[in-house]
Amino acid sequence: MRRAEERYNRIGWYFLMPAALMICVMNFYPMAEAFILSLKSGRGTRLDWADPWWRNYARLFEDEIFRKTLTNTLLYLVVQVPVMLVLALILANLLNNPNLRWKGLWRTAIFLPCAVSLVSYSLIFRTMFATDGLVNDALMGLHLVNSPVNWLGTESTARIVIILGLLWRWTGYNMIFFLAGLQTVDRSTLEAARVDGANSLRTFWHVTVPQLKPMILLCAIMSTNGTIQLFDESWNLTGGGPAYGSMSMSHYLYEVSFQNNPNFGYASALSYVILLLVALFAAVQMKVGDNRE
Repeated sequence: MRRAEERYNRIGWYFLMPAALMICVMNFYPMAEAFILSLKSGRGTRLDWADPWWRNYARLFEDEIFRKTLTNTLLYLVVQVPVMLVLALILANLLNNPNLRWKGLWRTAIFLPCAVSLVSYSLIFRTMFATDGLVNDALMGLHLVNSPVNWLGTESTARIVIILGLLWRWTGYNMIFFLAGLQTVDRSTLEAARVDGANSLRTFWHVTVPQLKPMILLCAIMSTNGTIQLFDESWNLTGGGPAYGSMSMSHYLYEVSFQNNPNFGYASALSYVILLLVALFAAVQMKVGDNRE
């Protein structure tokens, strides 16, 4: 019997080995090479060990553009992620109402933005928020502004456009996860809360939300990781401008790597900072969301 079990275990490992090998070759080996590259300096293929070896990492603290892109990315994270998750949670709760008509239509309509091409929706948003675009026409038609707003020409408004774009695209995506989580909520607890006299808001906050905690944690981690690695909106929507005012760290990483006299060593150091931030925020969220005693 023991030999049969050992044989089955070996067979299982044999099936896992090709996938594990591919993961090592495609993920861990490039990560190790990138770390080694981050300790080198030079241009193109003419790379030598940096002196001192932490030179690229020390340069990050002196790089004003990096500090600016870090500030922009953290701003997107702090503003957009909580608002998006709250909106997604509210929409999921509303669309989970069994008496709501045309639920499938509403769910599809809210989810559809995340199925739109990133380039396409960025171009549409650029057109809408242009000086002579739809948004300015609507605001002036409602007499909310007296002259067109240069949305993409100032730092603060360019950041607002990116945040609005992120909310439009990803709120429905997270809503689907919350809808799936709502299907597992124990209906008897909701009935018990109503019998005890709790209104809809109190029932939602004190009964539904605690049972959705694992799903909320999952969406928070995915949204945080995606925002820290934000690239498409910065590249396609605002071009990182004006004057790096809306550029994300990943966009700056691309610029350092492939534009303006590429520096692969410094870009690799920048990529590891992004990796550390992703790992740090994920660890903090896992620690805060862990309800095990």
